[in-house]
Amino acid sequence: MIMVPPGAVTLSDRRTQRSWTVDLAGHRLAAQPVTQALYAKVAGERPSAVEGDALPVEGVSWRDAVRFCNALSDQEGLTPAYRIRDDGEDDGEDVEWDARADGYRLPTEAEWEHACRAGTTGPRYGPLDEIAWHRGNSDERIREVGGKRPNSWGFHDMLGNVWEWCWDFYDPEVYGSYRVLRGGGWFDERWSCRASVRRRSHPTFRVDDVGFRVARSL
Repeated sequence: MIMVPPGAVTLSDRRTQRSWTVDLAGHRLAAQPVTQALYAKVAGERPSAVEGDALPVEGVSWRDAVRFCNALSDQEGLTPAYRIRDDGEDDGEDVEWDARADGYRLPTEAEWEHACRAGTTGPRYGPLDEIAWHRGNSDERIREVGGKRPNSWGFHDMLGNVWEWCWDFYDPEVYGSYRVLRGGGWFDERWSCRASVRRRSHPTFRVDDVGFRVARSL
């Protein structure tokens, strides 16, 4: 886990042409996405389509990621960040975040972008081929975490390799319970691997280019 300093980040949405600024407190964020080895150790499962201990876990839904965060918190004696009501809906609206908890959680998309940019203002924190696995250089397959150059704060794979679930609803008025994905993946064209790109999906969605990394509040 890396300490992320407080700051402010301006988010933007290409579809709505809207932008908004978010002030952020300091927090901790994992240096890399959750690997298959860690996921198996904590959750007792290997859901990924292609197996490899050092590969990012994929084939995990937003709800899977939330449950993993709570399980990891329990294993380390921390207070779980999420309260999950069993209402049978599986739409993500039955999950509540306890902001006072010291356990693991998903980053907000503002936290994610702040960490991704690491003080930079351009679309990427470095030359894309040096920092990310994407369709043009991945041989169209997922790659082990940490294989590309990190940003200046030490974060690997913020762009490319796997999309990453964030806590936030994408646009509840239009898309209901859909949650935000960030970062681009191994099968995406160069355009999608940018700090500002937002993608959305249902909290039960699972596919082989979506994973996550964990955060903790201070």
